[in-house]
Amino acid sequence: MTSSFRNKVIYQIYPKSFFDSDGDGVGDLRGAIEKVPYIASLGVDMVWFNPFFVSPGRDNGYDIANYYEVDPAMGTMADAEELIDALAQHNIGVMFDMVLNHTSTDHEWFQRALAGEREYQDCYIIRDAPQGELPTNWVSKFGGPAWAPFGDTGKYYLHLFDPTQADLNWHNPKVREEAANIVNFWREKGVKGFRFDVINLIGKEPELESAPAGVDDRVMYTDGVHVDRFLQELNRRSFGQDEDSVTVGEMSSTSIERCVAYSKPDNHELDMVFNFHHLKVDYDHGQKWSKVPADLRQLKTILNDWALGMQDGGGWNALFWNNHDQPRAIDRFGDAGELRVESATMLASVIHLLRGTPFVYQGEEIGMTDPRYTSIDDYVDVEALNAYHALVQAGHSEQRAFEIVHSKARDNSRTPMQWDASEHAGFSSATPWLKPTRQDEINVEREQSEGKILPFYKRLIELRHEMPVIAEGNYAPHALEHEQVFAYWRLLGQERLLVLANLTDKPAEVSVPEEMLGAEILVHNYEDPKPAASTTLRAYETIALYTSK
Repeated sequence: MTSSFRNKVIYQIYPKSFFDSDGDGVGDLRGAIEKVPYIASLGVDMVWFNPFFVSPGRDNGYDIANYYEVDPAMGTMADAEELIDALAQHNIGVMFDMVLNHTSTDHEWFQRALAGEREYQDCYIIRDAPQGELPTNWVSKFGGPAWAPFGDTGKYYLHLFDPTQADLNWHNPKVREEAANIVNFWREKGVKGFRFDVINLIGKEPELESAPAGVDDRVMYTDGVHVDRFLQELNRRSFGQDEDSVTVGEMSSTSIERCVAYSKPDNHELDMVFNFHHLKVDYDHGQKWSKVPADLRQLKTILNDWALGMQDGGGWNALFWNNHDQPRAIDRFGDAGELRVESATMLASVIHLLRGTPFVYQGEEIGMTDPRYTSIDDYVDVEALNAYHALVQAGHSEQRAFEIVHSKARDNSRTPMQWDASEHAGFSSATPWLKPTRQDEINVEREQSEGKILPFYKRLIELRHEMPVIAEGNYAPHALEHEQVFAYWRLLGQERLLVLANLTDKPAEVSVPEEMLGAEILVHNYEDPKPAASTTLRAYETIALYTSK
């Protein structure tokens, strides 16, 4: 790895679902080691691994009980070290997931706090409550109140997520020191990349207040003024000492202004940020557990506003459609059926040619889709199950509640990686923890031999490595008011790259400036692209035109 992250592409692995090496139906680190040759074949520069630390698994590893040990279900410390070394042999770095807003209630600290040790009680957010009320009116992101009884003390502890995930008190120097210690422990083992989970929630005010009537309670604890200071300190004490470190923060319900601050180099916080606004354009009135068509105009506006806003402020975006917390983008913004290939390649083009660092989530590069589940019993994620029951209680029929959950569940992206067409998709010799579907038509083996999506991804990754206009160039919109097409420029010196993408399954006419007529066709997903002054893009067609004249 070099000190630059702008020409890099990062591949995300959800270890539990990548490859099972020991036949227990659950992916593991040895499974990832066995698949290093495949990872290397993609041409990616770094792999982000979701947490595989000791955890009771209430939130699929994001409830960590010990940050210094590998969960036995995932493997051993020797496996982790071998994995780091195996990837390094291919010049691929590793990025580990740091969940530092909260710990599992199984963590030693929380258990010692429950036992009455004041030193450890001060590491969490524990409050008295008015009689008959909770400390604040905040709501957990997994549903229900964000407060739970702290033993039999009469006090309550904050959990913005599951009740088994207790929020840490970052105003306590002991917490900040331990966060740096955790990062440094893995740095010493050769880890150069760190992804920080919901890190903009660590800056809560010491005096917590309820949200006023009519105000979203998230504003009371998100993007607090202390986040910058805490990140700057963490930077100084850990990863900031490595010139070739790569860091990304997951930002919940954030803003362009705040994300500029988090990722602006002069601020010495993080390299880049994830935001999720573009993945909420199919939320009905901002409600995740709803099912409405994606608002494509809003999608274009958000992508454009963030590209321009981060550029103007000197910040840097982490670019993505898919991850372990999102349903597959191809089902949300494309056609996962007959036009799956065209949809997958168009979506890839949009993200990989933008200003920012692209992330590829496992299976995305072969066009994996949401599973074709038929029952809520097929799902295991606590968030999905809670949402289903809440929807039924709110008056939805069981069928409609399932349809809504099926469209948004996190498990949609957590189904096993589909390596071949066999019963268990080549993922395991045993029944997988989540059932794969469509592996007969969508799998790595088939994509490698005759597919169009995998070669397209490899080409996009190569282009970012080879072309400074993609890695370093400025962004500018083109035909922004178009109803169907998302189009933009990448500009660097005399180099000009024009990206055209039809976001719909209907033909769309879009203008091509005269200077780009006759330009090199750098990327296309139909056999016979026909750019002209007025170009008709076919269903989900994408074309990228390049000139340096």
